[in-house]
Amino acid sequence: MKSKENYPKSFSHIGITVPNIQDAVKFYSEVMGWYIIMEPSTVKKEKETAIGQMCIDVFGEDWEEFEIAHLSTSDGTGIELFSFPHGIKEAPEFNPFNTGLFHFCVQDPNIEALVEKVVSYGGKQRMPIREYYPKDKPYKMCYVQDPFGIVFEIYTHSYELTYSSGAYTE
Repeated sequence: MKSKENYPKSFSHIGITVPNIQDAVKFYSEVMGWYIIMEPSTVKKEKETAIGQMCIDVFGEDWEEFEIAHLSTSDGTGIELFSFPHGIKEAPEFNPFNTGLFHFCVQDPNIEALVEKVVSYGGKQRMPIREYYPKDKPYKMCYVQDPFGIVFEIYTHSYELTYSSGAYTE
């Protein structure tokens, strides 16, 4: 039983480091349809503003500046894009077996069209589109990756609908 102190928290945003902020904003706004709520801008290391000090607190002293942009999904979840000039620009290694963030997931009832659009913008389809309940329900999923190598999943239906039906039971 949940107490008043242990209520379910909402998801605010996710931060994603990308090699090129302009390319990432274009991909995520045009392919995913996410709203640009703050155009790309440069943050410089300084202690005179709250944001400057917060970034020093988070990133330490070994940086001078980076670019940032903010987008939002249709349900208000934030996407915070970062691009660091001296960061590694290659795609991250896909290793879901190690501890760490494995993927994020978006929902679109027209999964085929979204997968096709991801690929047409330079991303990859990592698997065939699969059905959770081929004979009973139209719930589908597919893993893809953006042009920068960041893996994400696409569902056709909500998380609650998909798993409350017992996706892993016979």
